[in-house]
Amino acid sequence: MGYGKHFAAALLAATTLFAAGCRDSRTIPMADGRPQITIMVGGLEKVIYLPAMLTKQLGFFEKNDIDVKLLGEQSGANAETALLTGDVQGVIGFYDHTIDLQAKDQCLKSVVQFADVPGEVELVSKADTAAITSVRDLKGRNLGVTSLGSSTDFLTQALTGQEGLTTADYTRVKVGAGQTFIAGMNHNGIDAGMTTDPTVAQMVTSGEAKVLVDMRTEAGTRAALGGLYPSTSLYMRCDTIDAHPDIVRKLVAAFVQTLRWITAHTPEEIAAKMPPQYANAGKDLYIQSIRDSIGMFNGTGLMKPEGAQNVRNILGRYSRNVAPVRDRIKVEETYTTAFVEEALRGARR
Repeated sequence: MGYGKHFAAALLAATTLFAAGCRDSRTIPMADGRPQITIMVGGLEKVIYLPAMLTKQLGFFEKNDIDVKLLGEQSGANAETALLTGDVQGVIGFYDHTIDLQAKDQCLKSVVQFADVPGEVELVSKADTAAITSVRDLKGRNLGVTSLGSSTDFLTQALTGQEGLTTADYTRVKVGAGQTFIAGMNHNGIDAGMTTDPTVAQMVTSGEAKVLVDMRTEAGTRAALGGLYPSTSLYMRCDTIDAHPDIVRKLVAAFVQTLRWITAHTPEEIAAKMPPQYANAGKDLYIQSIRDSIGMFNGTGLMKPEGAQNVRNILGRYSRNVAPVRDRIKVEETYTTAFVEEALRGARR
């Protein structure tokens, strides 16, 4: 998910809705004494966001006395507008959005950090594998990103920037994710592009693409970006967190329980808990996609400060919002570990 050129429109829409008397983001609906939480997820079927649906499937929301509705939304502009206007109480997406929004004087915080690495892969199309064998070979090519200004856009710029390339050296093409990404690669729309599992497993297994850079592991991420890049997180408005710490505590506890469950179970066991339609390309392929990406989840929910700082450094170079104000960005205000630490203490008792 991302903002880019859509951010101004999204922010304007949010401002207009606020002025019209939209829902107070600090108000959380209740039913039969249970909080009714709505969370927007940047692609429910993506393995990088698997803990969202898995938590629901495992019943951990209910066990923590909260009701949670998960909404899938590929558009960062729509997700951010929904969060800013209070139509949803949280977003499960990339942590970098909290920094990008701080540059616009909006306060969002990651309350649980699922992953220290992006879980993203730079794929090269079958037709170009002989010519593209390194990041430097991406010069002059069409490179697929989810959208301009998205996390995949920032990561593409950071990845190529490590090799001295700038956006003047290649063309970024908006191709979305899933089937639209596959279509773009198979019909000469892009030569290479950044995407996640299960798309990666599907294209590699079929021979339609080859992995150029793998950021599903810590080693691969450090090699590609010069450090960690925390990605999947649950982030919320600061005023919502401040107004409802008890509800946030329950929500975080549910996700921490899921992260601990993941570390104790196999890809086969994880796949069996997920909705059957997520394996529409085949059960074995879905299990393979989980096996290839599941190591990205940190098992604790804690943010690593070095990772947060590296995200700020990267956005400070490649985000149009952050670059002009990078020196006043306060990274420590974009996440909190307090709720996760409390959940972990409770789990150990």
